[in-house]
Amino acid sequence: MELDIFYKKAALTIKHFRQIKGLTQEQLAEKAGISLDYLGKIEATINKPGLVGLIKIITALEISFKEFFAYFEDI
Repeated sequence: MELDIFYKKAALTIKHFRQIKGLTQEQLAEKAGISLDYLGKIEATINKPGLVGLIKIITALEISFKEFFAYFEDI
């Protein structure tokens, strides 16, 4: 899988679970300990999250890595 496709799918997956959880970008950014600007740019595929950022976001979404990547693979 090309990295651009990986980051696009990651962005869509983050947005999907954020919306399912009923969180705004601001709420998720605060829970994850990252800036609103950074999260917004991740979802817009402008910024590419590193491993630590991705871990923070998945943890803040209160989902397992298995759930995250299961949805990731389906899109």
